[in-house]
Amino acid sequence: MTTSLLLLAAGILVAALLSSRRRSRLPLPPGPRKLPIVGNLFNVPSTFPWEAYARLSKEYNSDIIHLDLVGKSIVILNSFEATTALFEKRSAIYSDRQVYHTSRILVIVSDFNCRDSLPMVNDLMGWSFTIGTMKYGDDWRIHRRLANRALSFKTSRKYEPHEQLATRKLLKRMVSDPDAFFAHFRQMAGELTMAFTYGIDVLPSKDPYVTLAQDAVHTWAAALVPGLYLVDTFPILKHVPSWFPGAGFKRKAREWRKLSWNMAELPFAETKRQMQLDQESGIAPSSFTADALNASKDATEPVFYQERHVRSTAATMYVGGADTTVSALGTFVLAMLSNPEAQSKAQAEIDSVIGGDALPTFEDRDSLPYVSALINEVLRWNNVTPMAVPRLLTVEDEYKGYRIPAGSVVIGNAWGLLHDETVYPNPHAFKPERFLLPDGRLDPSVRDPGVAFGFGRRLCPGRHMATSSIWITVTSMLATLNIKKAVGCEPSYQYTSAIISEPLPFKCVIEPRSSKAAALIQSADTDTRRA
Repeated sequence: MTTSLLLLAAGILVAALLSSRRRSRLPLPPGPRKLPIVGNLFNVPSTFPWEAYARLSKEYNSDIIHLDLVGKSIVILNSFEATTALFEKRSAIYSDRQVYHTSRILVIVSDFNCRDSLPMVNDLMGWSFTIGTMKYGDDWRIHRRLANRALSFKTSRKYEPHEQLATRKLLKRMVSDPDAFFAHFRQMAGELTMAFTYGIDVLPSKDPYVTLAQDAVHTWAAALVPGLYLVDTFPILKHVPSWFPGAGFKRKAREWRKLSWNMAELPFAETKRQMQLDQESGIAPSSFTADALNASKDATEPVFYQERHVRSTAATMYVGGADTTVSALGTFVLAMLSNPEAQSKAQAEIDSVIGGDALPTFEDRDSLPYVSALINEVLRWNNVTPMAVPRLLTVEDEYKGYRIPAGSVVIGNAWGLLHDETVYPNPHAFKPERFLLPDGRLDPSVRDPGVAFGFGRRLCPGRHMATSSIWITVTSMLATLNIKKAVGCEPSYQYTSAIISEPLPFKCVIEPRSSKAAALIQSADTDTRRA
């Protein structure tokens, strides 16, 4: 028996060695010619890399592209086939973010091998607490389980009344000050996020929590763009003193680290303060944070998490709700300016189903296929996160006869997928009809733009709340408002180059469709106590 086991183990070892040797002889995926030492350092675009990588995919007729950044292997996936094969079917080895080490010496040694990922964001700016950038492992699973439980499709349905009321408050602000529509979107997103996550009611304008989220997430999203900071290519630079010439990134990171700390700590501390005060007067407002902390003290329930897990998961929700919805709604406004026919068709459908005597509700959703197609096209046309946060491949792998080295940074080009003309013909045009059958029903054969929310095990846990919030907001705006170009002001249709990409500021005219619509907005119930 022992001899058989030894022979079996030897056979497995020999097979593994032969497989490893065979893989090591495989070519790397295609990509630009690599220069000595620096590799493709000068081929990495500093802005809008998703567009450049999509062009490389066409140039090399390959859905997988390889770059070498001074020894660091970078792999870009540019098709649904590739992201499904690697991020979903092989998610066990494609879900990591970064490597941690137990000693300072190992950290420095590993830096020369360039195996760490996201050193600017995680190490220097202090964002390693978020689920999106956290290392794959037990802690990540706990955080993810907490988030999934709070944001599942079934659980998120109970927040629809809050989303509906927040939308009606948005409509009133739109009528009173239409030029500040971006600020109104941000206020609404802040109201929903803070209420759900922390049970905190934000101020009607210039709320400090909303402002904090905006400032923090903007720095986080900008720093996540691959290749923007040299320290992401040379992690050894983490150890350069901040006073050293050229170390301005460390001084920036030191200031930005305060934002990430405040995001995680300040609202969490406020919820705990409310819970302490309400021990005598009653129960603190229900929220993810309060409910999770209360459950952790229930001796009759098994608890798989600690207070630090609740704090970090809440902060991740805070991050996720800060700018993503704002970007999608900004794109919706731009889309209506670029395609007024789509706006008219959507309004006609809403009028035929609801009429002009009531505001839309979630019960109308199944009766408005064109509106649903329009929202799908908003998420596809200029998606909120054009490139997924980079993954770290933990072992060497093979795909389509190409070798993907262990330690490679692997990135899913969501923008490239959603602008693949073989999947979405004429991809740069805004065409809701691409998601519809000739009879007007949604076409199940057209790929859902769900990759806008990520891939595999790293798929955004808040996607259900995000899509429902976008749906009720867009439908309510279409039902009551007209969106038109301002005279003499043609939008640039340009976006920020960040991991969360949003339209650059632009002007337009947003006004009630009629006096009846204006009266309907003003009479709408916005009493949050009814939610």
